[in-house]
Amino acid sequence: MSQPSPEVYESGRGMDAHNKVMRELRGERDETYDPHEPTRVWLDEDNTPSGVYQSLTIILNTGGCRWARAGGCTMCGYVAESVEDGSVEHEALMDQIQVCLDHEAEEAEEKSGLIKIYTSGSFLDEREVPAETRKAIAETFADRERIVVESLPDFVQEDRVRDFVDVGLETDVAVGLETANDRVRHDCVNKYFDFADFEDAALEAKEADAGVKAYLLMKPPFLSEGEAVQDMKDSIRACADVEGCHTVSMNPCNVQRYTMVDQLHFRGGYRPPWMWSICDVLESTADADAIVVSDPVGHGSDRGPHNCGECDDLVQEAIKDFDLRQDPSVFSEVSCECEHTWEEVVARETSYNLPLAE
Repeated sequence: MSQPSPEVYESGRGMDAHNKVMRELRGERDETYDPHEPTRVWLDEDNTPSGVYQSLTIILNTGGCRWARAGGCTMCGYVAESVEDGSVEHEALMDQIQVCLDHEAEEAEEKSGLIKIYTSGSFLDEREVPAETRKAIAETFADRERIVVESLPDFVQEDRVRDFVDVGLETDVAVGLETANDRVRHDCVNKYFDFADFEDAALEAKEADAGVKAYLLMKPPFLSEGEAVQDMKDSIRACADVEGCHTVSMNPCNVQRYTMVDQLHFRGGYRPPWMWSICDVLESTADADAIVVSDPVGHGSDRGPHNCGECDDLVQEAIKDFDLRQDPSVFSEVSCECEHTWEEVVARETSYNLPLAE
């Protein structure tokens, strides 16, 4: 695990200050969750190096992200949905998998070729998902074509990834990198590792004959709209240059409960990204040597990426179209008067006067 400079651990400064705030916010939650039920499950379509697949996405309910227990990322509220006592037994996790299989059987005419498995932290962290469970899940989905498992770089180890490769699955490790800029990742996202650790994780995946999917975060707190757009353009190209990283998924920040972003948003100090910003980044990086996609969560809402409210659904459709076809010309087919406002925000908003416009 990367070690930030000693200064960030000084009382009341840097990560120490971020973590203290995050622990206090997460202490406010009072919900409880059934360890036999997944957090979420849904069917969708996804673009992969092997083509477009029907996908079954599973978010397992585990004991939660190890880093989030210490404080964690400024925008991430997923740990608040995890089981309170910090661990889930093998049998309960497999019950969750069965719930997801039952959902697929009810909702889909055929089995999904792509399985995507996430937790509130790292699927490859054996404190969250024991080795016994990981191997059982690999066997359960051995008849599918491709699988994606998410993990922080620390836990990407060749033997853990091979559990999926060895049963015949095309395997991708999804890493929540958030940005290629170490300063933005440390100071705005409050994530402890460096870009070099992401590169090391990609090498580990390669040794297991697996690929890598990078997850980026558009507009963490404390960045202006223009800074966030440029950060994503730079980060996508940096990720595409990492050997083995064939897909980059840019996730526009949304406002989740029990987070620092939620506190800033409530006080008028944070606005989720404009959807025009997503279009701009995707269009300008369409020539990058990777599949670049985005899936705006909560689009059109006050707490999700949005424009003026009139054009949000049309822009969302264009983004989904781009994800599947990788054709940037789709963005020329949507327009709205609010695009001029967005252009002014990108040009004039700074980190000390944001948000410049709602």
